[in-house]
Amino acid sequence: MTTRRSFLMFSLLTAGLAGCGFELRKPPNYAFSTLFSSIPVVSPFGLKLKRSLESSGQVEVITDARQAERAEVLFDQLFELREKVVVGRTSTGAIREFQLRMRYRFRVRSRNGIELIPDTEILLTRDINFNETGALSKESEEGLLYRDMENDLVMQIQRRLAAIRHI
Repeated sequence: MTTRRSFLMFSLLTAGLAGCGFELRKPPNYAFSTLFSSIPVVSPFGLKLKRSLESSGQVEVITDARQAERAEVLFDQLFELREKVVVGRTSTGAIREFQLRMRYRFRVRSRNGIELIPDTEILLTRDINFNETGALSKESEEGLLYRDMENDLVMQIQRRLAAIRHI
């Protein structure tokens, strides 16, 4: 009796999930197949973006400026800035909290010079507590937070690139 009840509950749950429209996230569809990136080749962020775009199997990322004329879309990195700002102090004036900021500006143009995504700035922030005794561990935590912001930035740029419908 309990196995029959369990099976019935499982069947109802499965039918409910199938009917709600739930679907796993798929890689985005892009309106272009080649993209020239002006991000320096040695940049860790540039490598993450290139790998992420190419992993969909739909886009070839060109980083060699001599082959830029092959690209349908040109991705221009305007600037990338990392900041570490003090946002909290103790009553004695010692630093208690920092805010890590990453500012990134870019634009996307077609080969013909038509602006597909105008000059856009993305600002990402993360808060980090600070304690003198744990300075080394906070340094590694800071590195992890910057990598997390880079991953978030890659995802945001991918969504913006996928929103381009016509070249």
